[in-house]
Amino acid sequence: MLILSRKPDEKIVIGEDIVVSVIDVRGDQVRIGVDAPKSVKVYRQEVYNAIKAENQAAAKSSGFIPKLIFFNR
Repeated sequence: MLILSRKPDEKIVIGEDIVVSVIDVRGDQVRIGVDAPKSVKVYRQEVYNAIKAENQAAAKSSGFIPKLIFFNR
């Protein structure tokens, strides 16, 4: 894992198309912005985990294992 320090209005570039911006820092909370192509799915960890669990539960109840289904932003 790469760990970086950034200040408000500073950015991190991932590959050619993804930019993560530090919007605000207040106490122990950091607001970030993610600019990525629509083809790249971006989720908060708890939302991703819920989608994954729901897909796994559906696969168990139907007896068939689908690939993960994600909603477009």
